[in-house]
Amino acid sequence: MRVDFVTKEYPPNIYGGAGVHVTELVSVLRERIEARVHAFGTPIAESLTYGYEVPAAMQGANPALQTMATDLEIVKNLAGADLVHSHTWYANFAGHIGSMLHSIPHIITAHSLEPLRPWKREQLGGGYEVSSFIEQSAYEQATRIIAVSAGMRADILTSYPQLDAKKVEVVHNGIDSIKWQPTIDEDLLRHYSIDPNRPIVSFVGRITRQKGLTYFLRAARALPKDVQLVLCAGAPDTPEILSEVEQLVAELKRERDGVVWIPEHLPQKQLAAILTATDLFVCPSIYEPLGIVNLEAMACGAAVIANATGGIPEVVVPGETGWLVPIDQVTDGSGTPKEPEKFISDFAGALVSAIESENLEKFGKAGRKRAIDEFSWETIATRTLEVYNQALQG
Repeated sequence: MRVDFVTKEYPPNIYGGAGVHVTELVSVLRERIEARVHAFGTPIAESLTYGYEVPAAMQGANPALQTMATDLEIVKNLAGADLVHSHTWYANFAGHIGSMLHSIPHIITAHSLEPLRPWKREQLGGGYEVSSFIEQSAYEQATRIIAVSAGMRADILTSYPQLDAKKVEVVHNGIDSIKWQPTIDEDLLRHYSIDPNRPIVSFVGRITRQKGLTYFLRAARALPKDVQLVLCAGAPDTPEILSEVEQLVAELKRERDGVVWIPEHLPQKQLAAILTATDLFVCPSIYEPLGIVNLEAMACGAAVIANATGGIPEVVVPGETGWLVPIDQVTDGSGTPKEPEKFISDFAGALVSAIESENLEKFGKAGRKRAIDEFSWETIATRTLEVYNQALQG
């Protein structure tokens, strides 16, 4: 069986969970099938992996048009595949057109949904309407859709109620528990002025409305003064949200020491070392299909506090691996809390209770065990192959 993957992200060009998913899944599947990767940009040099730059004629165009042009470069090279598997709307267009042109099944893994990310209008302008059109068209015609959580499956069927529910499958994201394991690097901690002898609360994620960083920064004011905040946060969606985060971080630094902001994308081993040193990992996302970052933190032995939204409750078990904070959200697709100030207050209270809990170490150990037992890539690969076979059988 030859499966062609289409993805915007692939090493070394990874900035989110979708890229991690594709990388790990392909690595395992290549032991069982022929898997080719078609990725945006220049990927790592490996067999059956191909990179695609934005065509010269489209340089400077709206990002949505650049995406479509890059996808069309990919389509012709899908000839000969038994099926095409696309990841995120950036790749859905190539998968959709390739499926029609070459008469092959198209599988989509849904890592996010455009209707649930309306803030992207800030980033793409009218291009958001284009990305939404691409996603809807691809979903309506796809042979099978893989949701990375049951929560994500429900969101798909709510966003696109015309879909046949029988073709939407659940296959969780996974974690490489060998790569992501407790890692000690005291030199790295010293380099960033992180004191391993003081409590550490950390955040890892892009600076986007989805990740809820601004809510967390407001809630963090309630934490005891001896608690350090380590923010591995970069790749802002817009100058406006970057400016907002800069202001909130500056306010925190005026009130307390031990606020460390690392804006650059850290190598995996360095990030694992920071997560290992972490007492409490925070995931304040207001939209998260599953949240690979929580699995990464758990695999490194950190207890987790996160919002009870999307697929997060399928990963974080309250009273066992961490805490879930209830969040009452508006239904316009943005995920915005109905009462932002109340939510911030509730999150702050939960943060303080969690960091002062005697269960941090216990929850961290249980989290690593859960990551190993329930979310291995071998299990995810086997389940994905089942979906492929169903698609090929019609």
